[in-house]
Amino acid sequence: MVPDAHLLIVDDDERIRGLLQKFLIRNGFLVSVARDASQARRILAGLEFDLIVLDVMMPGEDGVTLTRDLRKRMTTPILLLTARGEAANRIEGLEAGADDYLVKPFEPKELLLRINAILRRVPQVKPAEPARTVLHLGAVRYDQDRGEMWRGEVPVRLTATEAQLMRVFAAHPGIPLSREKLASETGGEDAAQERAVDVQITRLRRKIEDDPKVPRYLQTVRGEGYMLQPD
Repeated sequence: MVPDAHLLIVDDDERIRGLLQKFLIRNGFLVSVARDASQARRILAGLEFDLIVLDVMMPGEDGVTLTRDLRKRMTTPILLLTARGEAANRIEGLEAGADDYLVKPFEPKELLLRINAILRRVPQVKPAEPARTVLHLGAVRYDQDRGEMWRGEVPVRLTATEAQLMRVFAAHPGIPLSREKLASETGGEDAAQERAVDVQITRLRRKIEDDPKVPRYLQTVRGEGYMLQPD
């Protein structure tokens, strides 16, 4: 097993997602989950994974279509899960760019063996200069590695607190973050600090949004907090 390998499980069945996540965590992996292709895309926009376990039959965009699109811009290994065992379906998945194909129902032990076999084939030497991760927010772009924001060719100045908030949001794209979490990440957890988060969000919106009063990228999620939704 690759030490601390991070897996992304994409399956619309909540029960299967939960079972696979618990099983793989028990076997030493870091595991994130997504309920559909749309959520998977949001997560992949901000995080890198060692392997993606992807269900084929999902509502909306199916796993084969998602695999084909992901292959245009990333080489992350993909293991497809499907209820269809016919040769034509397996070939379709492999031609789309999947590394392996496992037919449901399967024994968790077999999934573990397949995952480890794939990871052993992947070179573990990282590139000396990996490509930087840049989030696009309309006319604004945010370089995660450098912590820099630009509007076109003009740098956007961020305060220390705004820069820390952007780092937290960029690490969790498309995921609502509570005021409590944002406050703790910026140096405090009391009620005053949580109110200060609202002020910082308002200031960030002025730097990101075309219309700060109708935010498109730094959204308020009722009852949950705030969410960064990049393009």
